Amino acid sequence: MGTAAGPGFDTEALRRGIEGHTAATLLSLYADDAEIRVVDRNTQPSKPMVLHGRDEIGKMLEDVYKRDMTHKMENCVVQGDSVAFSESCLYPDGVRVLAESMMSLRDGKIVQQTMIQAWDE
Repeated sequence: MGTAAGPGFDTEALRRGIEGHTAATLLSLYADDAEIRVVDRNTQPSKPMVLHGRDEIGKMLEDVYKRDMTHKMENCVVQGDSVAFSESCLYPDGVRVLAESMMSLRDGKIVQQTMIQAWDE
């Protein structure tokens, strides 16, 4: 998977960011004006959580990466300026989270992401 995708987008950097232990690497892949829409049990499709810009995205990522859990990028598909990937997460108590994301790139940076996630209850 170590190939660059789109103009300057590196899927291995995405993997390192997702599977790392801090938000910094992953946050560096987003454009300053990026937007993330999150759909899950609490923020359903008609009212998703929407984060605008690196500051808001960074706060969310910091919250996620301070939790005691592991993250793994399962699959990644790149076509032009579009990237899709699956991420699985595991808490120490066995609770699992699965997230699917579709992203749009501009100049090698993520500008838009829609993430759909589900977790064990």
